[in-house]
Amino acid sequence: MKIFITGIAGFLGSQLACQLLKENHEVSGCDNLIGGYIDNIPEDAEFHQVDCQYLNAMKKITAGQDVVIHAACTAYEGLSVFSPHLVTQNTSQISATVFSACAANNVKRVINCSSMARYGTQERYPFTEEMVPNPVDPYGVAKLAAEQTLKILSEVHEFEQVNLVPHNIIGPHQKFDDPYRNVASIMINLMLREKQPIIYGDGQQKRCFSDVRDILTCFTNAITQDNVVGETINIGPDEEFVTILELAELIRDVLSFKNFNPVFVAPRPREIKHATCSAEKARKLLSYKTEHTLRESIEYLAAWIESKGPRKFRYSLDVEIVNDKCPKTWTGKLFK
Repeated sequence: MKIFITGIAGFLGSQLACQLLKENHEVSGCDNLIGGYIDNIPEDAEFHQVDCQYLNAMKKITAGQDVVIHAACTAYEGLSVFSPHLVTQNTSQISATVFSACAANNVKRVINCSSMARYGTQERYPFTEEMVPNPVDPYGVAKLAAEQTLKILSEVHEFEQVNLVPHNIIGPHQKFDDPYRNVASIMINLMLREKQPIIYGDGQQKRCFSDVRDILTCFTNAITQDNVVGETINIGPDEEFVTILELAELIRDVLSFKNFNPVFVAPRPREIKHATCSAEKARKLLSYKTEHTLRESIEYLAAWIESKGPRKFRYSLDVEIVNDKCPKTWTGKLFK
């Protein structure tokens, strides 16, 4: 099949490209290189350095594709409260453009990568797909808007759509010199450089982390299976629900980091305390299975970052709203 991936230089997009090439699909994709590394892109994939916001360009490069996987996004949930223009433009707006191009080109199926941010605050967890979304930040709102736009366009223009909700994915190809996102990668990059991890609030926020190796088959199955058309499906584990402080301690142990003394800073506005998604629907429809423990996932990610060489953090994105509520980690560039 001919499969096009938006965000192909990013973490998830590039991992999907590698997997789909192994399965003998014809893979192409685009990226603006805001949030990815160009060396993530496999040599056998056709690459277009195109920003998804440009409709005519997207129509041209998605023509003739069987399936489009929309993974491109500035996935900065915390930053979205302070840079809403940047994040929403590169989340909801680019999604509308990509889906419009797909409809115009009669693409058979679109697989959208959503986010756990769609759930926001709920009365219970783990989050399940029938819950009414209640996003609490611009990123979550933009992700939900993208989902709704896709649903409308697919119904009117009669193409298939699947809405997958991966969450907290970790593994090789993840951007680890980015101070605004990817908590596990940030901590590993810091500790490999003999610097203390920085933790927002009291570190008791709880999350589950998805090993990228465990979720790839969900995407490859979603390309061909008819039972998932029109469905929203959480992708990732609901085991090993850990606090951010426990995550830091695990990374310390994996790296044998000495003199562990985390730096605690003020909480970030709108950060959800407890957030995890049920994997039951993915197990039923997409044969999801958690194959790797969190420790194995951290070892896998840490080995890759070490092989690439730990780096100084790059503050390459502008913070649009700077005031006393903005995290000092960003305004003071505390991630060195």
